[in-house]
Amino acid sequence: MTYQEKEITKDKLEKILQTLDLDEGIRIENKSYMIFVNRSAKRYCINTSSQGKEEFFYHTSLEEVLDFLNKKIEHASRMFSY
Repeated sequence: MTYQEKEITKDKLEKILQTLDLDEGIRIENKSYMIFVNRSAKRYCINTSSQGKEEFFYHTSLEEVLDFLNKKIEHASRMFSY
């Protein structure tokens, strides 16, 4: 199995989150920190990482995830699906 990632745009983020498989994720690179989004069978896990400090947030609905991410994504962010 090979690792592949693809840069995505913010307008495709919702669709990718809806169809996210258990072995897939999204990485968002902000200027000062990174965000990783994964999905388990029952909830989404959002990991924020900055200067060696990590925080984990869990949400059960897509709407909660999008609301959280919209507050965290910076204008110049780059997003990747993997």
